[in-house]
Amino acid sequence: MSYIGRQLNLPASIAQLTAEGAITAGKPCIVEADGDVAQVATVSQSASTPVNFESAAVKFISVAYDANAQKIVIAYEDDANSDYGTAVVGTVSGDSISFGTPVVYESASTQYHSVVYDENAQKVVIAYKDSGNSNYGTAIVGTVSGTSISFGSAAVFESGATNYISTAYDSDSQKVVIGYQDYGNSSYGTAIVGTVSGTSISFGSATVFESAATNFVSVAYDSNAQKIVIAYEDDANGDNGTAIVGTVSDTSISFGTAAVFESAITAWVAAAYDSSSQKVVIGYQDYSNSQHGTAVVATVSGTSISFGTPVVFESAEARNIFLAYDSQNQKMTFAYRDGGNSNQGTVIAGTVSGTSISFGSALVYETGSTDEISAAYDSDTLKIVIGYRDTGDSSYGKAVVFQNTGTNLTSENFIGFAENDCTDNGLATIQLGGSVNDKQSSLTAGQTYFVQTDGTIGTTADSPSVTAGTAVSSTKILVKG
Repeated sequence: MSYIGRQLNLPASIAQLTAEGAITAGKPCIVEADGDVAQVATVSQSASTPVNFESAAVKFISVAYDANAQKIVIAYEDDANSDYGTAVVGTVSGDSISFGTPVVYESASTQYHSVVYDENAQKVVIAYKDSGNSNYGTAIVGTVSGTSISFGSAAVFESGATNYISTAYDSDSQKVVIGYQDYGNSSYGTAIVGTVSGTSISFGSATVFESAATNFVSVAYDSNAQKIVIAYEDDANGDNGTAIVGTVSDTSISFGTAAVFESAITAWVAAAYDSSSQKVVIGYQDYSNSQHGTAVVATVSGTSISFGTPVVFESAEARNIFLAYDSQNQKMTFAYRDGGNSNQGTVIAGTVSGTSISFGSALVYETGSTDEISAAYDSDTLKIVIGYRDTGDSSYGKAVVFQNTGTNLTSENFIGFAENDCTDNGLATIQLGGSVNDKQSSLTAGQTYFVQTDGTIGTTADSPSVTAGTAVSSTKILVKG
């Protein structure tokens, strides 16, 4: 006990940080991405006030997150500027987003943009249809610096007309995979592998994955199986919803056998990977079921793919469906246009369990009519950014920051305990590792305590598992270093 006494007499290790929200003495706290401190707590589903990223009409919006720069990148067609391909950098702070100055990357009409982040190169890649060059499939590498973005030289990946372009990053092979409809080749579903070097991208040979007309192509990467999954509408098979597994080897890709996930007409197909369940989730419009928004969970095994039972997430016409996975709260987030509610922009989150998915309540993020929806997860701020065209407001390009129901606690952001009460934007005193916080009650000396996601502490680990420290008395805890 004398050893503990000596610990208690050590100089306190503290930090004084600006409080984000009110903080109560004795509560565990986290440090946020902007350096502010907040009390550990559960958070409710919410969406920010929409912000214009382009005060003009836009189309073909695509959103990605640059993890190196910790910025959002939005690519789009700027209708007010001759339909030029344009990109803008967004910064999420708290519950809002701000944008830098838009940058033109293609001085010609562009369509079907798809942005992806290359983790190895630490660059973004924008794939698009270049209407200024015979509608060729084209890609360009972007480098984010501060609130701006610069580009290398564009490279053609398909010397023919392309539509329905989608991208994914294969982190195992460190390659970018582009899936698309090759309109110049009977609209066959086609894929190609790209390698980023510096500010350039080069390509292997294109591979047909569906020898028939394909629409609504969506590419995802299953990091557990180390496979590419492409979901699409198969025109040659009754417009059925179909998916296929691809394996990247160097600069080429090969495919297994396609499998049907919906034996009916499908549209607005979107796929994304759920890293918690290690499953791919596919969202789509089930045209044969009153155009309801529907989701299905897919399991990759080798070069094959199987599916659970489809689940309706919107009992009305759902269009412009886009998926983004929230790894903090382990939720697959669906952004879409709700045709049953005046085409309002709507978002809903699903939780995968086994081969099924269940949904919470939907939230309207835009009360006006929306389309051209895309979204990305900001892993730094733990928020999802939804970009869209607001057809109810001159078709301006807009974005909102969406927060899923969950917690602000991660496995890394716990910093210590509040020494005293603090109001919002006040200077909070936080006792760090090695300090002793004496604002506790009913502790058991010698017991290890864990931070709970609701802001309490307990003797069993929560998810994520975060050690708070060790009790040295019923009212004091030695903060974990």
